[in-house]
Amino acid sequence: MSRLLPLVAFLLLAGLFGFGIWWNTGHDPHDIASPLIDKPAPAFALPVLDEPSRTVDKTSLLGKPYLLNVFASWCVECVHEHPILMTGVKRLGIPLVGFNYKDEPQAATAWLAEHGNPFDVVVADRDGRAGIDFGVYAAPETFLIDAKGVIRYKRIGPITPDVLENEIRPAIAALAKETP
Repeated sequence: MSRLLPLVAFLLLAGLFGFGIWWNTGHDPHDIASPLIDKPAPAFALPVLDEPSRTVDKTSLLGKPYLLNVFASWCVECVHEHPILMTGVKRLGIPLVGFNYKDEPQAATAWLAEHGNPFDVVVADRDGRAGIDFGVYAAPETFLIDAKGVIRYKRIGPITPDVLENEIRPAIAALAKETP
């Protein structure tokens, strides 16, 4: 019986591995549900990237919906997403807040100088603590936050033209219908 134990353990592990592959087939890793949807965005107060003596906090952004885009100079996918931020997102008519995540300010500033700055304001979360409160997995991630400070949408991964038209634009339109 003890001779069969390694075989049983191997078959069990192989079965779990196979189940994991089957489970991930056809499931988009960007579709991870956020427990923060329809809940107030976490409180934060972060320095502005190019003006560290000035702070932006959650309350200063209340009053109209905005997109919060998590990015970093070390983020490979952020480079792919950036052209969409520069053109498509700006046409949505709501502010775009850059959330620089776990990055050196000089590196982030240089990255924006090289690729362009689509953001209305950029806050710096150097230690990643505010990102933890938002449930950030990695960059890029994007949140749609309504005028009352409630998270209405979260995207893990880069925004593509398809995501912009089929997910973000309808989410913003839904917010407009809710506002009296």
